[in-house]
Amino acid sequence: MNLFKRGMASMMVVCMTAIGLPLHAQAGIVSTQEVASAATAEERAKVVAFLTRDDVRQELEAQGISSAAAMDRVQMLTDEEVIQLAGRIDQAPAGGDALGIIAGIAVLLLVTDFLGLTKVYPFTRSVR
Repeated sequence: MNLFKRGMASMMVVCMTAIGLPLHAQAGIVSTQEVASAATAEERAKVVAFLTRDDVRQELEAQGISSAAAMDRVQMLTDEEVIQLAGRIDQAPAGGDALGIIAGIAVLLLVTDFLGLTKVYPFTRSVR
């Protein structure tokens, strides 16, 4: 047991000493244009991924727009238009939002149970 304690103490000394050693980092200047183009590339990829979904492609074809024409138009959009379109895609309602709404209602009912305003959950006790 004494050997174990000595080993652990030695290990702790080494670890604590290593924590105090300085770390080296390198930095370079990044232009605003490079940052903006990287963000725009991600947004453009998000729009392209949205247009390649089967349900979106079928809806476009139902309205008489081929998926190739839609992809060509996305490539011709300006950066500002791509960012705006990607933001609208993020804000669009989806099937996943129903789970969030249900969870929010459950938490609201739980809080009202704790406050004594409702009695929905049998495992809660009122603060009143």
